Amino acid sequence: MCGIAGVWDLEGRRSAGQMQAIAKEMARRLSHRGPDDQGIWTSTDGRCVLVHRRLSIIDTSAAGHQPMGDATGQHQLTFNGELYNFQELRSELEARGSHFQGRTDTEVFLKGLLTEGPWFLTRVDAMFALGLFDEKKGELLLARDAFGEKPLYYTNQNGLFAFASELSVLMALPNFDAAITIDALATYLTLQFIPAPKTIWHSCRKLEAGCFLRVNSNGSGPSVRYTDFIVGGPQDAPCSLDEQADKLEDVLLRSLRRRLISDVPLGAFLSGGVDSSTVVALATKRLGRPLQTFTIGYEKTPDTEHHIAEEVAGYLGAEQHTKLLTPDLVSLGCSLAARMDEPNVDSSCVPTYLVSQWARESVTVALTGDGADELFGGYGRYYDCLAASRGREADIEARRWHVGRDYYSGRMLVWHDTELPALFEEVPEATADLILSLRRRVDLDSRPLIQRLREMDARYYLPVVLAKVDRMSMLNGLECRTPFLSVDVARFAAGLPEPHIHDGQSGKRVLKHLAARFLPRTLLERPKMGFGVPVAADWTRRHVLQKVQELLSDPECRLAAWLGRERLSRFLFERASTCNLYQLWGVMVLEIWLRHHPHRVAGPVAGTGPNQ
Repeated sequence: MCGIAGVWDLEGRRSAGQMQAIAKEMARRLSHRGPDDQGIWTSTDGRCVLVHRRLSIIDTSAAGHQPMGDATGQHQLTFNGELYNFQELRSELEARGSHFQGRTDTEVFLKGLLTEGPWFLTRVDAMFALGLFDEKKGELLLARDAFGEKPLYYTNQNGLFAFASELSVLMALPNFDAAITIDALATYLTLQFIPAPKTIWHSCRKLEAGCFLRVNSNGSGPSVRYTDFIVGGPQDAPCSLDEQADKLEDVLLRSLRRRLISDVPLGAFLSGGVDSSTVVALATKRLGRPLQTFTIGYEKTPDTEHHIAEEVAGYLGAEQHTKLLTPDLVSLGCSLAARMDEPNVDSSCVPTYLVSQWARESVTVALTGDGADELFGGYGRYYDCLAASRGREADIEARRWHVGRDYYSGRMLVWHDTELPALFEEVPEATADLILSLRRRVDLDSRPLIQRLREMDARYYLPVVLAKVDRMSMLNGLECRTPFLSVDVARFAAGLPEPHIHDGQSGKRVLKHLAARFLPRTLLERPKMGFGVPVAADWTRRHVLQKVQELLSDPECRLAAWLGRERLSRFLFERASTCNLYQLWGVMVLEIWLRHHPHRVAGPVAGTGPNQ
């Protein structure tokens, strides 16, 4: 796991020394992502510089140093992530005449791309972001993994094209354009995160998951999608639930074996839920791999999962590590907001950071259960929406009731569009267009509702979760791997029939059926918790409200530049005390982020949907 960056002087107006100075500053800003090694490569003409910061996981020798070039020196690769099926792909490439100097997955990725071009990406089981520069052609290839586990941002400004693993690294560019529109603020508060390809800064983009992008001296072309999670399962079950669980076990074990390859200590996060418990169960009981498991809990609150996790770990024979905390959640939340490269509303950034910090004391790699809810239909909101739609066929036909509006309501939106005027006077145009487009995508799809919602969440909600896990773990130099987000598991999940996803009341039927082979049903049927903040504790919301009131009434308040002091005062007097924890948390994080990042007010920018 690493950090990557690069900068290319498209117009040739800067000296090699100036370009290297920019690159060195980018490398400095990425140091937390790769504390073990640093590499900087400069093209012959001095116009392109690639950067790599390394956290050594596989082949910790100098053979894994990056940027990595081919034998001719024409191509240079800077790569962040893990190519899990590199051993199989290496064997195939060797059979076709490729020769390897080391045993890193990076070299396999390099030779695969040079042999097959970007369509090599369709054959990888990986989490990654990469930049491949062809010095002879004068072309840069950027690419990102299927679900967006690894981030990749880019910008083209002042004659410089730059990319990086974290958005804030792009601030190393001279005269960086830090324009932020009111639409960006509203979209962030509504959806928790700004969907790709947009970012909080209007001048910057993030490459969409499952896409690659070509850049030449004229700038970047359109992104090209090489893979997607498209649900197409039959309505009727072609086999029994037990047979389906056999198939799932096979693909999960293959994924898990690949993700257990490591030359450094490896453990797992354990929340006590079905997802992480299944990962640990398969590793310990089927693969015979003992794991250290890590859990955090909170003292003096019922909203904690550590007792369940300890029970699961004891049942599976894992080496459990539990840490009970009484943290100042507001102070830590503000501290993390200041360090975020892009603001994220998800309050579970705090416990994710804490469990990553705790795990890093013992291991360098941690397995997680992320992605299972989206792939296997685990969220309770799916079944709330499904229940709300029953018996409404006539209303739907007459357009008196819309399932898209029901789902993209308080079920999914932190700030409903009817609530946004409390802060913004009216819903900014681009945000309104985005919400409408999401609702219409659900409404105009004829597939079973659960299939539509899984697909939508994989595209628009899973990135929120993965961004949280990546940033919080990498702040601690910890690599996280999730066996559920392999291409094989995703393909299996996409083809599931509806009866094997849910029973009308709850989901993940086939996953729970598999987990029940290793764990008692009593442990699997408990309410979903995960690593969250203790939202049930009255003091949590009260302390966050106090912090928001303090920040927004401060003369140094940054949000006032977009919203106006009069409107903020009215919000504090009329609305703030009735906001829920997540709404308040999002406002708090945004204000703190603005205080620690450059910004200037830009006018609203109209859009027509999530891909604009």
